[in-house]
Amino acid sequence: MTHIAETFRALHVKGDPLLMINVWDRGSAKMMAAMGAKALATSSAAHAFTMGRPDGGTVTRDEALAHAAEIVSATPLPVQGDFENGFGDDPETCAETVRLAAEIGLAGICIEDTALPAQTAYDFDLAVERIAAASAAARALSHDFVLTARADGILTGAYDTDEAIRRLIAFENAGADCLYAPLPPDMAALARICDATTAPVNALLAGGFTKENHAAFAKIGVARLSLGSAVARVTHRAIHDAAQAMIGQGDFSNLGNGISGDVIDAMLQ
Repeated sequence: MTHIAETFRALHVKGDPLLMINVWDRGSAKMMAAMGAKALATSSAAHAFTMGRPDGGTVTRDEALAHAAEIVSATPLPVQGDFENGFGDDPETCAETVRLAAEIGLAGICIEDTALPAQTAYDFDLAVERIAAASAAARALSHDFVLTARADGILTGAYDTDEAIRRLIAFENAGADCLYAPLPPDMAALARICDATTAPVNALLAGGFTKENHAAFAKIGVARLSLGSAVARVTHRAIHDAAQAMIGQGDFSNLGNGISGDVIDAMLQ
């Protein structure tokens, strides 16, 4: 029988990017599955929002695992865990996080090179050692597991695109299955990342990249598109705007813009 991670791996095709939908609870997972999503992922930021916390190292590994297990149980789709920096600095912690993630049925996880809760990047050698340890743990499993290595320095301002590429090449050589540098300066920089590596590359649909379409990402060789906390932030925008109008202005008109309960019910069957 094909393991869910094998299905997940096969969906990563350069030039035909998978749209992986980041969700934050069973309801959002079931809605996206009902609407045709092929793979799901957790979002560390969206998960933190549900717990009344800001993003960035505020969620523990046990909390993230329990949350991810809920998402896994909601649909038969492959699910990736957004597991921040692996929940620890040392390589063995990253390896243990891989093993625990596999135990709850995740098809893969991503691990970034930021020393949370700070925004500083791990030194190059340590960043590579962490991915090598995580990859070794993944390969030691009895089934497939997709490890995504993130170079977050462009996003955090810790380093530039050249350094991100240097790290991604090293992460690939260390055994990463998928590579991810969130929010490079533009599509040309993203194309450079795709050209410099052979493993599938993930692109984040945020900022200016939301103005591009699927075909544009396909043309430069992207293999996966993820949303991060974008859908959760759209949801929170609706909450914010409705509350601001109600509480601040006594205006309830936004409440008439909601989707029908019957439509939601049908997707949650």
